[in-house]
Amino acid sequence: MRSVLGNRKVQIVLNGGFAAVLLVVMVVGGRKFAHSGFALRHAGATLLFLIAYAFKAWGWQRLFAETDRPGASALAFAGGAACVGGIALPGRLDDALRVACVKRYPGVRTSLGAVALSLVVLGLLDNAALAPLSAVAAVHASTWTVRLGFAVVAGAGILAAAIVALLPTLAGRSFAARFRLGRWLAGHTHCNRRAVAALMFISVSWALRGTAVFLLFDALSMRSSFPLALGFLCASAASAALPIAPAGAATQAGAGSAILIASGVHAGDAIAFAVAAQVLVVGTGAIVMLLLTGWHFATRAHKSSHQRLGTKYRPSLFGLLPARPVAATDT
Repeated sequence: MRSVLGNRKVQIVLNGGFAAVLLVVMVVGGRKFAHSGFALRHAGATLLFLIAYAFKAWGWQRLFAETDRPGASALAFAGGAACVGGIALPGRLDDALRVACVKRYPGVRTSLGAVALSLVVLGLLDNAALAPLSAVAAVHASTWTVRLGFAVVAGAGILAAAIVALLPTLAGRSFAARFRLGRWLAGHTHCNRRAVAALMFISVSWALRGTAVFLLFDALSMRSSFPLALGFLCASAASAALPIAPAGAATQAGAGSAILIASGVHAGDAIAFAVAAQVLVVGTGAIVMLLLTGWHFATRAHKSSHQRLGTKYRPSLFGLLPARPVAATDT
């Protein structure tokens, strides 16, 4: 049994089946909301969430050295799996799921330590990217308590950016070289140029998610404003930083509904919207897993066929699509 479960093909099939089941749950949940008057009609929100996954994967990819950098498809798959796993896993355990998915993804040769380190820096850059969004939400907050909460999130984001900027310098200090961990960090820590590139991609990802939430407000015929959408997004994201919490999706839905209620939205509407948003987010993660699983099998099938014909494959644009075939004589 262990040898069967250790087979990568079996793991991909199981992950794809798990994502398919959760996609069915999303459709059933969406139909339920449709009958209740909360129809998930806005396809634009789903599309923006999907594009946000790609930008997040490209940003995460920049935190690895070029010699052992995983493909963006592996990182996007890990992000989708963590989002789907957030239905049942307690807070912070989704990070362990990300590490496991990246390590077990076909073709990845990155070390476990490099993946874990990149994930820590990714979390810091997430906080840094949320800082300007939290500042906008704080300015437009209706109460001083909400404004103070968003100000704390913005301050934490600025502190996180400073830590990321100082980490390469600290890892290169002579006192760090005295320790084995310090020497390892010196060889695996990102450079600031790559960190800035990662921050740009991650910031675009969060901006797309904020726009998707705003469109979802409109799709559900609720009182909407872009600062309120940013506030909902920042509250949900900040709740994920709790060290101990129940299932991640439930915690984020609770934090999002709380900020809507504090902003004057009716409690029933706020809770329904937060649940609907989480259904859409989890469903989008399942779609990402299904798409990448299908692309993986399609790529392997095409690669095998072209190898028999004497052709070779060249990596495709952005690393998220299957490689395209080229003639063996191409340069």
